[in-house]
Amino acid sequence: MKTSTMRTLTVSLTPHQAAMMQAAVENGGYASNSEIVRDALRLWEQREELRQLELARLKQAYDEGMASGAGRELDGMTLLSELKAEARERG
Repeated sequence: MKTSTMRTLTVSLTPHQAAMMQAAVENGGYASNSEIVRDALRLWEQREELRQLELARLKQAYDEGMASGAGRELDGMTLLSELKAEARERG
């Protein structure tokens, strides 16, 4: 694995966040505050990647819906009867 130069940044935390970080280091859950921040950033990156995948999936579903043709108006009773008919056809 290639190591890269670390960059030092200054961040502001609430007293509660700082206390949580200090407790995690003191309890041995993490070796340092930097390790906590790197772990948090990895989780954020994963969440962002999942968000982008979900957004792409939604865009694809939208495009497929738009390409499927014109919509039509239905009232609740008509929709219900059509759904029941489809269910009967499937068995």
